[in-house]
Amino acid sequence: MIKTISEITGSFALIDSLVKHKVKHIFGYPGGAILPIYDELYKWEQKGLITHILARHEQAAAHAADGYARSTGKVGVCFATSGPGATNLVSGIATAQMDSVPLLLITGQVSRTFIGTDAFQEVDIFGITLPIVKHSYVVRNPKDMSRIIAEAFYIAQHGRPGPVLVDIPKDVGLEKFIYEPVKPGVINLPGCPVIYSSKLKQLPKIIKLISQSSQPLLYVGGGSIISGAHEEVKELAVMCQIPITTTLMGKGIIDENHPLSLGMLGMHGTAYANFAVSECDLLIALGARFDDRVTGKLDEFACNAHVIHVDIDPAEVGKNRIPHVAIVGDIKETLRNIMIAIQQDVTLFTEQTTSWKERISKWKIQYPLLIPKKTNSLSPQEVIFSLNANTSCAYFTTDVGQHQMWAAQFLNVLPRHWLSSAGLGTMGYGLPAAIGAQVAHPNHLVICISGDASFQMNLQELATISQYSLPVKIIIINNKWQGMVRQWQQAFYGQRYSHSNMESGSPNFQVLASAFGIDSRVINNRDSIDDVFKLCLEKKGPFLIDCQVTEDENCYPMVAPGKSNSQMIGVYKQVKK
Repeated sequence: MIKTISEITGSFALIDSLVKHKVKHIFGYPGGAILPIYDELYKWEQKGLITHILARHEQAAAHAADGYARSTGKVGVCFATSGPGATNLVSGIATAQMDSVPLLLITGQVSRTFIGTDAFQEVDIFGITLPIVKHSYVVRNPKDMSRIIAEAFYIAQHGRPGPVLVDIPKDVGLEKFIYEPVKPGVINLPGCPVIYSSKLKQLPKIIKLISQSSQPLLYVGGGSIISGAHEEVKELAVMCQIPITTTLMGKGIIDENHPLSLGMLGMHGTAYANFAVSECDLLIALGARFDDRVTGKLDEFACNAHVIHVDIDPAEVGKNRIPHVAIVGDIKETLRNIMIAIQQDVTLFTEQTTSWKERISKWKIQYPLLIPKKTNSLSPQEVIFSLNANTSCAYFTTDVGQHQMWAAQFLNVLPRHWLSSAGLGTMGYGLPAAIGAQVAHPNHLVICISGDASFQMNLQELATISQYSLPVKIIIINNKWQGMVRQWQQAFYGQRYSHSNMESGSPNFQVLASAFGIDSRVINNRDSIDDVFKLCLEKKGPFLIDCQVTEDENCYPMVAPGKSNSQMIGVYKQVKK
């Protein structure tokens, strides 16, 4: 029987519940309404039971918790106070919701008697965030605290992961009551969707489609990373000799040097991946949602292919593309069942994909990713290609824009080592996400790749890096523009560069880093790239590199809006000398 503890507060119940759920780190920023919780947290920190990381902005705290969650698969935990503290979390919550990241966001709220009176720093964060959370609570009674936290952890991780908000009025944190803790996992949620096992009756259809296909393609999204299915995906690909292309979220599912890997597809995907998806006769979608940045013109996306769609979220199956075979279930379990069935089917003939693979190999040779090397300037592609050559097994975070796409094109990463805001495209994500990843993996290399515009969204987090001596390496691709905005203005808006130039008013990043006690260097020519990278990677502490690159370099290939994936611009055929 669980022992009861008399006369403890709601704040105690919260921190005790977090510790019982094995939370080691919390990211946050204190304020008036959440002070009772921070006061309780102080006592637990003094005992070494939990650690709080002080961000310099609540949005950054949410992104740091997000980076922690993506890199570990665990629930990231974030604290913020009421009013502006809570509203500052909104971008971080929406980022996590779009990319299926398990977060627990604890917000302070004005006391229960003041709710609805427009009290100081009162805001209905429950209502504001309803469209962008997986679930949310307002704790009205401290006796419910332990149960609600247990439910929040379960919901955040159950099925398709996502953010859960728990709003706690100030007086709930202070009120004393008889505590009956709820053990982690001991919950009753009758309305929670059931995770179905793979439908074995669908397997014969899948085997038949694979066996009849001569031009199959695996289209792999973030759901496969979340499921931990990288070994199964690779095994299926090798067993049936099926090429693999990934979404931005699916990056890391396979070593991109593998002969079956085509890299990323979509708006800035590789030419050969986009050609392959346009000409395949069977598309096997694993944990992918057929979003617009991948499909281009939807009715021309894999238009000649039969589609098999496997996803844990039934809402995604058939949302944008009606599949011929649909399975709602866990990717890892489903692939295991498929491979068992394939091994039992002696009629499966994998050599039928030989000519398909040969065509793709020719596309790889004819339409490679280009690395411009201009005489008087340094290209961003050179920087990222060199970074990839000088690192292995690093955790990479990115911000959003051209540098993000170049990083996706040229970096080869491991599963859960790629952290990037894909669905929402949140500038300012990269630096705080790197903080979260570094806190989660203190003995591993964490590298943030940012643009000069994105970096200025959350540059105050250099203080957090400095305070906790986090050895994050920061690579700024500095082209003095909002690069992707400039590229679109050049291509589609008559070269009218409305407010996209960042040169005037931008800081000297080396001086800025120095102000926070962080070592830094500037690279403006290719001769110094390897030496500076070597210095950066050997240094034990944080390091910032300002890479001053070609200002007008564009990110190609590119699928223009409303065009099919095969109609890329900026694709140049390699000419044999």
